[in-house]
Parts: sequence; C-alpha cells; structure tokens
Amino acid sequence: MITKKWAATGMSLVMAASLTACSTAPTSNSGTGSGQTATTEGGKEVIELKMGQFGSTGYEKLAEEYMKDHPNVKIQISTSDFNDHHNNLFTAISAGSGAPDIAMVEVGFIEKYRGAQDRFVNLYEMGAKDLQSNYLDWKWSVGESADHSFLFGLPTDIGPTVMYYRTDIFEAAGLPSDPEKVAEQIKTWDDFANAARTIKEKTGKPMTDNVELIYNALRDQAPEMYFDRANNLIVEKNPAMKKAYDYTAKLIQDGVLGNLALWTPEWGAAMADGGYATLLGASWMQGNIKGNAPDAKGKWAITQMPEGAGNWGGSYLVITKESKHPKEAYEFIKWITSPDNQYKSFLDQGLFPSATAVYDESKFKDYTDEYFGGQHTAQIMSEAAKKVKNVYYGENFSIVQGEILKALQNVQSKKSDPEQEWSEAIARVKQQLERK
Repeated sequence: MITKKWAATGMSLVMAASLTACSTAPTSNSGTGSGQTATTEGGKEVIELKMGQFGSTGYEKLAEEYMKDHPNVKIQISTSDFNDHHNNLFTAISAGSGAPDIAMVEVGFIEKYRGAQDRFVNLYEMGAKDLQSNYLDWKWSVGESADHSFLFGLPTDIGPTVMYYRTDIFEAAGLPSDPEKVAEQIKTWDDFANAARTIKEKTGKPMTDNVELIYNALRDQAPEMYFDRANNLIVEKNPAMKKAYDYTAKLIQDGVLGNLALWTPEWGAAMADGGYATLLGASWMQGNIKGNAPDAKGKWAITQMPEGAGNWGGSYLVITKESKHPKEAYEFIKWITSPDNQYKSFLDQGLFPSATAVYDESKFKDYTDEYFGGQHTAQIMSEAAKKVKNVYYGENFSIVQGEILKALQNVQSKKSDPEQEWSEAIARVKQQLERK
C-alpha cells in the first residue's frame, strides 16, 4: 500500500521503495492488543483478530467476505496514519504488549524490525514456503531474514518503476513521442543522457524533476546496494553505486536535471505545466500525476526505463508474537494476499499485485487508461515488475542513502566537486555506523 506520506518519509527511510482509508464494521480505532477468544450466546467459540493498517487498501471489504465464510472469526481492522501506525507498532512490540494480531508493514520498515525478529511469527513455520511460487521472487525475498530462514510477512502490493514522460516536450525537442518509439530510442542510460541534452537545448527544460529520482533509478537496477546480507558496508566496493553517483553528477554538471523537491507545490505545478520532461516513478505515481495535472490528459505517457526497473514501496502482512491465534491469523493473511484477492484489490483500489498469476488475467492485461492516451498501463507495470532485481537493503540503508543524496545536492546547489563530495559522504557514513 502506498501513500504520499510514505513517499515523503519512506524515500528517506528505505530508499532513505495513491490511496486513503475507510473502515467497515466491526472495526476498532485503538489498533492495540492481540485478539481474544469470545463466546457467543449459543456457547460457540469465536476467534477475534485485530489488524492494524495504513492507507486505503479495501481490506475491510475483503474481511467482511472472509467472515461470512468463517462465521467463527471476527476481524477488527483499524486504520492509522502511516507514521503513527509504524511507530505505534514498534513501540508495542518493544514493550511486549499492545500489538495487534496482524499488522501491515511497509517494505521500508521491514529493515527496522529485523532486530526484533523474535517479536514476530516466522511464517515459514506456518507453512508459507508452499506459497512462495505465487509471488515475484524479489518481493518474497525482501520479506525474509538475511539468512532466508525467517519470513516476516506475506507480500501484498508493489511499486514497480517506469519512465513517465511529457509527449509535448519530446515533440518540441524533435524526439519521438510514441511510447514504443521512445522505448526504442532510449534503451540505455547513455541514450537517456543524449535525449536530456537534446531536450535542454531545444526546449530549455530539464529532463527530470530532481536528482534524487534519477540516482535512485540507477541504484535500484544494481544487484547489490550498500550492504551485503551480513550487514557489512560494501558501498565503496560496489562499482554500481559509484557509477550511479557519477552518472547523476555528470547530468547535474550538464545542467539537464531539475531541482524541485518531491511533494512540494512547485513540483506539482511543474508536473501540470510541463516544467520537466520525465518523471522516474512507481506505478502508484499515476495517481499523483492525475491529481496534480488533471488538465494534462494525453500529454503524459509511460514507457519502460532504460536498462531495467526498480521498486518503490509495497507492503507485507505480519503476525505478531502477541497473537493468541496465530493459526487463524495466518489463514486470513494467506487468503487476503492470494492471487484472487490481489486481483480484487487491484480492480477495487489500484494496489499493484505481487502475485504473478494476476498478470495473466484478461481484465488486467486489457486494462487501459485514457489519461495516458489509452495505454495498457497495468501490462506496462507488470513488465517492469518482472525486471526488478532481488537486492538487500540493510537496516542502515537510510544512513548511506541520505549522505549520498546530500552529496549530490551539494554538487547541484553549491557547484562542489563530485569526487570530494563522494569521499566526504562515505566518511560521514562510516562515522555514523561506528556510533551505532
């Protein structure tokens, strides 16, 4: 599940990785305390499960469906603000009380909870291994412990990344604007840089909105990032990270990258007015584009990014050790994350599925969006999802990410030397890690 708040916070959390919430009876706004066993007037045992979530998932509707088929199970779903939800969950599991049976956890917070693994149920012990083939390999792997022996949660949605672009700006620069022709002309990052220089020369407009998303796009295509699975810092030994940094720094020096901070009014206004040519973002960014630029219908189009794709966002459903009914909780999350129900969540709420069987559904493949010129947007996103690499982020990912972005922002705003900024960023990373 993705929200604007995640994008603002999670970008600096895990990449530091469209919707609001409703609730249905029976619900509880407390979001605390594991389920208790109740007894009906007829003396039949009823299992009560509490589930905490954030954003707009439509899971309340699915829970009602589940309860009709399982009359002895009562599911109470509470919805909180993104940050409050994760902070309250972390506080509860740290205290050993007050956590719900089931919790929705954003991909960025999986890293935060790795040190508290004993506070969650290992879903491999519940039989989850039998479900693994239903999901994208990389999505499943992120939900595992570093040694692959522990599964924190079952996968829900994802955020595969693509290249959104303005057809009118491409045309003004004398470049093709048809998605297939754009994909053919911009196959590599060198092609992207050449197109950026042409667009800047012909139109005076930057290729992207900011430096962050271009760096992230290259970073996410690498097989390794900042840490190995033993949590050793490898950023200096990983040429892919320096390559992503150098590439971004070169485009900054060429003057072809914008300087608009994400989620600001200026960023949204430029999206509407054609202030930049491309936006490298996740599947859920469609909602932000439509919301910020409702009158730009037909001017935005979508194609694959050069040389691959990444992922920005998505969640998991976990079971806390406080739950008195882990078996029943597991049966519910297994059901709600099944391919059939991920398909329902896509049609109902636009949650992009991680269950690959959904990609073969006719309504999914044939889904078109007139805002984006009638393109088969779901199919485009599923092609990107299959390109995402299985990478390990590490619990200290945000430290490294933050320092590298600071270095790039200094290159842009202060015209500082990229090599010096890189060296100083790595030094700051090491200092911070030594203090942990």
